[in-house]
Amino acid sequence: MIKSNANALGIIFPNSYDGLVPELVGERLMASIPFAGRYRMVDFILSSMVNCGIDNISIVVRKNYHSLMDHLGSGREWDLTRKNGGLSIFPPYSENSIKVYNGRVEAIASILGFLKQQKEQYVFLADTNIAVNFDFNKLLDAHIASGADITVTYNESEIPEASMNAPATASDLYYTMDIDNGRITKMYINSKEPGVQNMAMNIYVMNRTLLIDLITSAFVRGLTYFERDIISSHLDTLNVQAFRYEGYFARINDMKSYFNENMKLLDDANLDALFSGNPIYTKIRDDNPTRYINGAKAANVLVADGCVIEGEVENCVLFRGVKVAKGAKVSNCVLMQDTVVEEGANLEYIITDKNVTVSAGREMRGTDSFPVYVAKRQTV
Repeated sequence: MIKSNANALGIIFPNSYDGLVPELVGERLMASIPFAGRYRMVDFILSSMVNCGIDNISIVVRKNYHSLMDHLGSGREWDLTRKNGGLSIFPPYSENSIKVYNGRVEAIASILGFLKQQKEQYVFLADTNIAVNFDFNKLLDAHIASGADITVTYNESEIPEASMNAPATASDLYYTMDIDNGRITKMYINSKEPGVQNMAMNIYVMNRTLLIDLITSAFVRGLTYFERDIISSHLDTLNVQAFRYEGYFARINDMKSYFNENMKLLDDANLDALFSGNPIYTKIRDDNPTRYINGAKAANVLVADGCVIEGEVENCVLFRGVKVAKGAKVSNCVLMQDTVVEEGANLEYIITDKNVTVSAGREMRGTDSFPVYVAKRQTV
């Protein structure tokens, strides 16, 4: 079991799958997309690592990382402000060896000097397009018990429609696997197979020195993708084991899945499944409790702190500081931080980004299959 002096470090890739949600990543990356009322996507993997005693965590960013750095700061909310280890953020060009990378091979290659200096025996790798309360202890225990070289986390599910319909040129690849007695025998890239598949969650654990050797060899040969160019091509020579995850998680593949996964949290069973385990930490914002003014109506809502509700809200996820004026009606919406819905406005199936203002008397309607998105700082 991993203790507070964990013999493992974590590496998080915050830009993976940015291309699937271009609307949301114009000024941010996947890791800093708001989710579940008061969190960012990075909070879930980062908190899961911290809860398992991993106190040496690196985040290798590619672009649009300013909002993420503002959110994470020094890592104080995650108890990662430390003299040794703690939270390390590697933006491109911070050192001569760090460039804008294309895949995980190049990303890890850019911090090989850092990895060689570390003392931990194991390394966890993870993306941030999945909101999950994950137990890295169980993953490491299974990895050690099986004698694996690499252990890949997967779940049994159908391939999301958005992933299957993504352009063939997209660099945001997904992977499914054949598994024989716990060992991965074959990996498929962007499979179109129908039905339930063994789908990778892009959470891995392996020995640090093995990772360094594999990345060094792959990088000098001009390879790019960790799964396609390293794991898949070494299935015969390395013991690559599969670790099945059966708990609750939310996978973001496009705008529709972002909307749906937020709305699923209005079901108490899903909310409890995501948050009832270890705590999920996030940046603190000192707000007043949400106020419901006389005459306000609210039903089946997930509301963060700092909101002021005077109108009617139903089946909605409201982030911090949202204001719904008297006479306004909001239903089946996801309203991000500091959205203002003025008097008499009527919204249905709408996603607003941060600091959006919906003017008085406006009416906006999407559908459950096509929610309408309003970009950051817009006035409608």
